Amino acid sequence: MTTLYGPGDIAIGMRESISRVTLFDGPLELKWHHCATTSDFFAELFALPFHASRNDYKEVRHNIGYLVNELIENALKFREPGEIVVEAAMEQGNFKVKVTNVIAEASAAEFQRLLAEITMGDPADHLIRRIEANAEDADATGSGLGLLTLMSDYGARLAWIFSPTEAVNRIHLETYATIPVSEMRN
Repeated sequence: MTTLYGPGDIAIGMRESISRVTLFDGPLELKWHHCATTSDFFAELFALPFHASRNDYKEVRHNIGYLVNELIENALKFREPGEIVVEAAMEQGNFKVKVTNVIAEASAAEFQRLLAEITMGDPADHLIRRIEANAEDADATGSGLGLLTLMSDYGARLAWIFSPTEAVNRIHLETYATIPVSEMRN
């Protein structure tokens, strides 16, 4: 069964031309530095049209880089062996990104419980509660702080689609995000 968390309007695909990068799990083994390198690539690529204003360029580059890095890090951290596909586009003044990977069924169930909680209500309130809970429990993991920061501080809209795969105990995960960038352009 396919399950959607978040607003469905951003999870319907990208209509404009997209840029796509596939991170293959091969001899190089996917590592954390691949997240930063890939997110820097997308940030630079999509911030270039804003180069006329140094401040706008820096803000757009930072926001896109942070968003893409957070999503790729999550995909890398929780994935099953296989590739991670990152697709991005600029549409109607918004940067849109989709990260696709495969996760274990148990990880999917745990993530869905987290998403059911953090996608309801005010992200800023959830963020504060999570920070306080993590301060009390130093061993806390998978708290969603990165996702909540994106929603609360960056105005990101996020959605996730979980779909079955042919492989046993594996779930196909598509993570969608969009952040506004049009108001930065002169």
